[in-house]
Amino acid sequence: MFIHCQHFFSSQVEPLSHAHIPFVYVCVCVRGSERERERLFKGSRWGFLGFYLHCFQGIAVTFLDSKRFSGADMSPLILIGVLLLTSSRSSSETPPSQSEPRPLACDTRGADLDPTTVGVPLLASCPPGCERRRLSVFGSGVYAAVSSVCGAALHSGAVGTSGGRLRVERLPGRHQYVGSSAHGVRSQSLSHWSASFRLSEPGRNDGPQELIRDNGAISRKALKKLPGKKVGNKDCQTDIAVVMDGSSNLGRRRFNLQKNFVAKLAAMLKVGTDGPRVGLVQASDLPKTEFLLGNYTQPQELQAAIKEITHLGGDTNTGKAIAHAVEHLYTRESGARPGRPRVMLVLVDGWPADDVRRAAASARSSGVNLFLATVCGPAAEEMAAVPDRDFAEKAACRDNGFFAYRVASWFSTTKHVKPLAQRLCSADRLLCSRTCYNSVNIGFLIDGSSSVGDPNFRLVLDFLASIARKFDISEVGARAGAVQFTYDQRLEFDMREHGSKEGVANALKRIPYMSGGTATGGAIAYATQNLFGETADGRDFLIVVTDGQSYDDVGGPASAAHHRGVTVYAVGVAWAPMDDLRAMASQPKDEHVFFSRHFGDLEDLVDDIVSGICRDYDAKN
Repeated sequence: MFIHCQHFFSSQVEPLSHAHIPFVYVCVCVRGSERERERLFKGSRWGFLGFYLHCFQGIAVTFLDSKRFSGADMSPLILIGVLLLTSSRSSSETPPSQSEPRPLACDTRGADLDPTTVGVPLLASCPPGCERRRLSVFGSGVYAAVSSVCGAALHSGAVGTSGGRLRVERLPGRHQYVGSSAHGVRSQSLSHWSASFRLSEPGRNDGPQELIRDNGAISRKALKKLPGKKVGNKDCQTDIAVVMDGSSNLGRRRFNLQKNFVAKLAAMLKVGTDGPRVGLVQASDLPKTEFLLGNYTQPQELQAAIKEITHLGGDTNTGKAIAHAVEHLYTRESGARPGRPRVMLVLVDGWPADDVRRAAASARSSGVNLFLATVCGPAAEEMAAVPDRDFAEKAACRDNGFFAYRVASWFSTTKHVKPLAQRLCSADRLLCSRTCYNSVNIGFLIDGSSSVGDPNFRLVLDFLASIARKFDISEVGARAGAVQFTYDQRLEFDMREHGSKEGVANALKRIPYMSGGTATGGAIAYATQNLFGETADGRDFLIVVTDGQSYDDVGGPASAAHHRGVTVYAVGVAWAPMDDLRAMASQPKDEHVFFSRHFGDLEDLVDDIVSGICRDYDAKN
């Protein structure tokens, strides 16, 4: 007989077969040091062992000379071995206690960790001095499992050069691990790996992370915890992104003057948890995020961070920097706050080297109030080289003299600090804060009649959830409510019930199917009365989805809704008559009527309906 112990070994061990009759292969679970195990064996009645081996989990493989045993001696020994093996297996299946971190070597890879605990955090510790080793790291933020865990911990900032504790979370594999440089460690790119992991400090909630573009790659840097003390100018509740000019044209001396100006401006703004927040991007060949909105909410820390900024040099690619700031700074992960005005101050020495119009238009459509401050404009002999002399006015939020600001010289910026700070905090004049995405009230009127059927009803709900996700739904932003109708009407949820786009989408998907007749006219009147309050004209939208002819008049209730300022979009499916759809829809009819032959094709209409809502909103606001 034999007992197969190969599973417990770090090295390959061949099981004994019947050809090895003189020996019996027994696995015994032995805990303690090697000296203690040796004493246990030599002090027993079986002290004449041939030899034994140890696996990394404390399993001793013992070869016993069966010739030295009588039958009476042999049976209990084998039984003891089997029982101890069973005990060892049971204990090994129990997750180890995580009261103490698992020590890792510098070169321990993510793949060396237990692969069966994907999604379960593991407490571990890295030794000091790993930065002196040549460790392989693949990815940024999320790392391929082939990476050194401690090398990735240094790269992510989870530990420093002295090592320390960290939390490792095993994740599934993915495509496109992005290489980057961070904290003195260069990670590599990798197209695909079968498993991943990410890291954080133990006991710390995963807070915002900084995205830094380094030679086109992106790296992440953990943000500092927000202090508990509330400070800041309560009269200025804006999230402000500053884009500094880091071009070679500026030179080191004028760059330092620009830093002094930004530092004085930050002091005047009085940043804090109860006031404005400031993030900063430096424009160059490629933009670089110096710090995010959530990095510094104490004035002293912000001043120190500005002082540490170094001049990049390169071209004045202002357009790239604007696009980079819009993408990376105005997110919750970066410290942006829902419902707060978004402001961007762009400093340009001379004129940009790239086209800013497209990036500026994208910023405006995202609700960013773009200020352009040009310093040291082109001299008379340089005018011929300037592609667009009015770039500032065209790129700013509005060409009304408020958002474009001109400064004669970097040596005379001090007198402009206070008036510019006042503009950045003038919430009533920030005209680009409100967009269709964060300002509209959307009512969903859903046909629950018997002709729809439950499977198709679910497709309608998925379609409406996709529309809801296109908008910035929050307690201070866009809102959404829903009514289902047959002959009767049922308010599924009102405009104030759900304060996020995912909350609305999930609520839509949970709506139970009613089944019944079709009375669309009465449903329009009910939705107009119960979903919409007194709001500014051009902000209320009703999306009606129906698959058949109404048993009551739709024209009268729809006209009443139009008169109240509600814009109606009529979406017909399957057998919905075009006459009913056009009677419901707002003017111009062709822009507010949509039709799909099949329920499964409704998703194709999402972008066109959202674009139409934004077009209507912009026309009236």
